[in-house]
Amino acid sequence: MSRLTTGRASRSAMSGKIKVGKIAVVVFLTVLIWVWADLALDETLPVSGAVITVDESTPSRWVSIGGRVSVTLDSVVLKGPASKIAEIRRRIKDRSPSLEFFLDAEQEGMTEPNEYPTFDVRGLLRKSPQILQSGLTVESCRPANLTVRVVGLIEKPLPVQCFDTNGDSLKPESLEPSTVSMFVPEGWGRNEPARVILTARETELARTAPVEVTPYIDLSDGQIRRSRTVVKVKMPTEDARLTSYPITTATLGYLLSANVQGKYKVQVSNMTQVIGAIKIRASEEAKQAYEQMRYQVLLEIEDEDTKSTETIRRELIYNFPFEFRRKGEIMLDQSPAAAEFTLVRLPSADNP
Repeated sequence: MSRLTTGRASRSAMSGKIKVGKIAVVVFLTVLIWVWADLALDETLPVSGAVITVDESTPSRWVSIGGRVSVTLDSVVLKGPASKIAEIRRRIKDRSPSLEFFLDAEQEGMTEPNEYPTFDVRGLLRKSPQILQSGLTVESCRPANLTVRVVGLIEKPLPVQCFDTNGDSLKPESLEPSTVSMFVPEGWGRNEPARVILTARETELARTAPVEVTPYIDLSDGQIRRSRTVVKVKMPTEDARLTSYPITTATLGYLLSANVQGKYKVQVSNMTQVIGAIKIRASEEAKQAYEQMRYQVLLEIEDEDTKSTETIRRELIYNFPFEFRRKGEIMLDQSPAAAEFTLVRLPSADNP
């Protein structure tokens, strides 16, 4: 009886092992089939907005694509497993950063200065880390070819000039060093400077202590090349940069609306005080620009003034040149004068 029981138990255990093994094989084959099906059912996806940007890491070469630092492709058609394509669709829907590729001219064999009119765009995209890591391939792209231009640069010393964020020239008290060595195209003008830009905050800080900034040049396709040398800029203090000047010849102008113009005559009773010597503090350049203005002082006439029968007193507007006023290079060095005037209606206004 014991032998029979033992035999049956042994066969039962073996049968259980076989069933478990069969289930494992079935599960494995099912997973394998799904993986194979996913790999076999490749999909394609056209993507717009992919960008190729020039790698600017080589200082002695200037590389541009069609005359620009970057170019946006019309279309890139990607191909791959459905799951990978779905991931790209999700990224596009979530507005994730678009595909961006970098062109290293040296890696692409474009080491000599020349124009390469048939650069293979698809070849660049297919071997890019972004595509290789995605598990996708590039089926096609438009345009298929681009023109790449490689220009050799030479190293030469350039003078450094300061500008504000609006592009207006600044005159520093000191600039060290005043020249920097940079790689530039062979036709670069001798006096074309390396630029440094000071923000309004940096300009104020530079009046008390030098600030450090990096000069740069701007190539024609928008590429910016920065110097390896940092310069120290010290701006003059308010007292040092501005001088007191008297403006002895001034012209008065009027600001008035069409309701007043041609109908009333302005009679100023204290013209000597209005156009007499005007004391200003300014840079020499700002003072000269102010003297060349058509009107140095302005008097604003309001429509309501036509109803008054009394003498009106109003402060003058000093017509300082906008550029120098904005930079703080010109200001009034006295209390504003006031004009005393009346309006006299012209006979022609009553006889149209």
